[in-house]
Amino acid sequence: MTIEQQERTFAVPHGFELSMASGMQRYAAQHGDWTLTSVFQPVFSLSHMRAVGYEGLLRAHDGLDRPVAPVDVFGAAARLGEVLQVDRLAQALHLENFRLLGAQREWLFLNVHPGTLTEPYHAAALLANLRRLDIPPRRIVLEVLEQSTDDIERLAESVQEFRERGFLIALDDFGAGHSNLERVWQLNPDLVKIDRIMLLHASLRRDMAAILHGLVSLLHEAGKLVLIEGVETEHEAQLALSCEADFVQGFFFARPHPGLADASLAATVIGDVTERYRVQTEARERSTATRLAPYLRAFERAAERLGAGEPLEEVCWNFLALDDAARCFLLDSHGRQAGRNVVLRMDRAQHETRFLPLSDAQGANWLRRPYFRAAISEPGRVHVTKPYLSINEAIPCVTLSVAVQVGERLGVLCGDIDWKDDTL
Repeated sequence: MTIEQQERTFAVPHGFELSMASGMQRYAAQHGDWTLTSVFQPVFSLSHMRAVGYEGLLRAHDGLDRPVAPVDVFGAAARLGEVLQVDRLAQALHLENFRLLGAQREWLFLNVHPGTLTEPYHAAALLANLRRLDIPPRRIVLEVLEQSTDDIERLAESVQEFRERGFLIALDDFGAGHSNLERVWQLNPDLVKIDRIMLLHASLRRDMAAILHGLVSLLHEAGKLVLIEGVETEHEAQLALSCEADFVQGFFFARPHPGLADASLAATVIGDVTERYRVQTEARERSTATRLAPYLRAFERAAERLGAGEPLEEVCWNFLALDDAARCFLLDSHGRQAGRNVVLRMDRAQHETRFLPLSDAQGANWLRRPYFRAAISEPGRVHVTKPYLSINEAIPCVTLSVAVQVGERLGVLCGDIDWKDDTL
């Protein structure tokens, strides 16, 4: 029997009761001794400054109205072999309550066990509920739960089938367990949810913050929208802004609730954190400009002297005498280094011995480097790179570069600056 044939066999879910909670109507269902219902955690667009979706989350209470953790509900279901049945029940509850929610255009994020997508019976139940409630698939984001699977090809095929029906696909808990870059390539989701553990690490370590930014950039280049979940503090919200995430979710912005997000409050919270981000960014930019100023003056003077015919070893001394100046070098118009690195201080030369195989850069080709391409494209202007990892010593550096006429040929003068414990 096809999914379409099975879909027609499903009717209104049995055992659902309409109740009042927090002054709002919502459906609840019994599962054994537990009462199950839904709450919704908003998903916010940082650019739109409003909720663009709601994730349906299960809530459970026992016979004495004591809360039961959702992990315990699914843990008990796993022991009884009923995970897919409880998963289907949760989805039906969330859909019923989402309809009561009154959201006009927002998405509903539904956590789904991989079996919901791969087994026709469970897929048909989901489609039947959507049709009965007149909710188009385009309003649903299916979050593929972080689960190991024995047949990833079958799951990928099922994911593609649901996408063709109009659903959006999200990969949940990226960075934890089985959700990694390989799973992104395998399932080709529309949206990737970065797990809180990665955000937590990024909030504690500068290098991890850089990795988070790079990861978001990588996912964007792969054509994926990015949601950072578990944002709980101002600092974490600033990280989400700085790494250019598309969406955020977490207690800092809004807690799970039976009803819609407070649009005015959300706009205020996002607006305030965005304004503080602007102020902090501008302060960092001013600090960076102040820090760079003496290096730029010395470098510009070195370029003038080089263009006037003085040798490279002579013109770079003032630049290299500055505290964090690392080296100067000259490239030809094809990006090939014309001579050795010019290094002034003995401590620098001793430090570079750990990377002795890389110390002789004469003849190296730096054509791929942004500092070369930028200088060649606009001769006479000094260009400044963003911090990047120097191949010379595997530490962050910033490179100044300028294309100058050296005799009858165009060359590119470059100067590296150690850039530890700061960013541009």
